[in-house]
Amino acid sequence: MSSALTDLFPHPIVQAPMAGGVSVPALAAAVCEAGGLGFLAAGYKTADGMYQEIKQLRSLTGRPFGVNLFMPQPEYADQGAVDIYRHQLAGEATWYDTELGDPDSGRDDGYDAKLAVLLDNPVPVVSFHFGVPTREVIDSLHRLGTFTLVTATTAEEALAVERSGADAVIAQGVEAGGHQGTHRDNPENDQSGIGLLSLVAQVRETVTIPVVAAGGIMRGGQIAAVLAAGASAAQLGTAFLATPESGAAAVHKQALTNPLFTRTELTRAFSGRPARGLVNRFMREHGPYAPAAYPEIHHITSPLRKKAAASGDAQGMALWAGQGHRMARELPAGQLVEVLTAELDAARTALSGKGDPR
Repeated sequence: MSSALTDLFPHPIVQAPMAGGVSVPALAAAVCEAGGLGFLAAGYKTADGMYQEIKQLRSLTGRPFGVNLFMPQPEYADQGAVDIYRHQLAGEATWYDTELGDPDSGRDDGYDAKLAVLLDNPVPVVSFHFGVPTREVIDSLHRLGTFTLVTATTAEEALAVERSGADAVIAQGVEAGGHQGTHRDNPENDQSGIGLLSLVAQVRETVTIPVVAAGGIMRGGQIAAVLAAGASAAQLGTAFLATPESGAAAVHKQALTNPLFTRTELTRAFSGRPARGLVNRFMREHGPYAPAAYPEIHHITSPLRKKAAASGDAQGMALWAGQGHRMARELPAGQLVEVLTAELDAARTALSGKGDPR
């Protein structure tokens, strides 16, 4: 692990920024206090909302933390396909007694305003999802002492991250819950995701910057595996989703280990971009017809998802989860970091040949 990254957090454990209200300040603070790197998710928030959460987090911990930004999206959605999908969701709007959202509610997620806040009020770490920021943005953050990371899902994307001047790349395997951080959303690549260990190996041979491995990691032994494969740290999302500090809805947390939800799939049903979640009624009924149209579909389905969550209806929610969801543990976030660290130490001892041969 590069010294710049090591100095930020003693344990190679990063809490993934989960947008939609999951990565709240209490969760990030608990992870930071336990020696990991906690993250706030600025996605789907206003610039002021992000700033208020940063202030709250700073009141809870003096340790380094991160903030994640979504990159603005290009306009290439088929408007006709969006209209057809919106028509198909009319029955859902009736069922949940709500209006469908406006697909034209914004494409950039307030990127410029949020970046301006982070330049005026620097934070230790900033990461980017859905694309690569310009060299100018990276340099401006570096001048303030901010460490930068960018998600990549292929070795080619990782090379683009390195060329941007970013400090490290987050290699996101296809096992990861939530949205895949592909730099360009190409429907032809929907079934071509790369498993995490293969991706880490490919990225490690392609770039020289540190690699943070993300995707389906739930145990310390898995952290040891990605470190052995060349990663400098591991990023875990679903593992922290079930913690009491997480802002996820109770029905979402319960669904992770509920026998009714046996598997995950990548779907465009809720947002128009590939995202992994527990297979439920909404995904089965609408996933096959959802177009490649992010964030239009995200805006359209937002009221539906909110009403489903408010009524405790897991069949109408976006139950984002990685492939390891059945291994979720309902531990306080700080204790989870401690347990993962102990498991990591045990795995390292076993790998070194110094442990019990049994």
